[in-house]
Amino acid sequence: MNAKVRRSAILARLKHENGPVSATALAKEHGVSRQIIVGDIALLRAGGEPISATPRGYLLDRENAGELHTVAVRHTTQEMERELQICVDNGCTVLDVVVEHPVYGQLVGQLQLSSRYDVEQFLNRSRSGAARPLSDLTGGIHLHRLLCPDEAAYQRVCRQLDEAGLLLKDQ
Repeated sequence: MNAKVRRSAILARLKHENGPVSATALAKEHGVSRQIIVGDIALLRAGGEPISATPRGYLLDRENAGELHTVAVRHTTQEMERELQICVDNGCTVLDVVVEHPVYGQLVGQLQLSSRYDVEQFLNRSRSGAARPLSDLTGGIHLHRLLCPDEAAYQRVCRQLDEAGLLLKDQ
């Protein structure tokens, strides 16, 4: 299989999947190295394909049904699980985390968390690695972009985050 055909097959797979696909899985399917897949994805992106890299793999950005909202929060590392569970338990997907870095400006980390299982997997990766959550860079202050099914779900998230003492508000 030549590279152009492989990239077409990768794009078709991403279009077919509802969740992320790892570079390792794609490499096995196509009999190439993971690094070749990383390069293929880079070329597909350069060609205009809306592919996101998440901690669990590659995901084709789609027009999502729902409403996009941003929520500002502050919490410790120990409170992170509660914060994320509140979001997913109310039917929202935590798309990303955003922090303001004094040198680099805005830093964004892709999350794509839609369920308690996703949250658990993210927390396991966070605890087992040498890297710390981005919110550690800002004393726990950060933003999340949420994809919510409706305004009511977003309002529930805000109310519960506030009740848990995690919602960042004017002081």
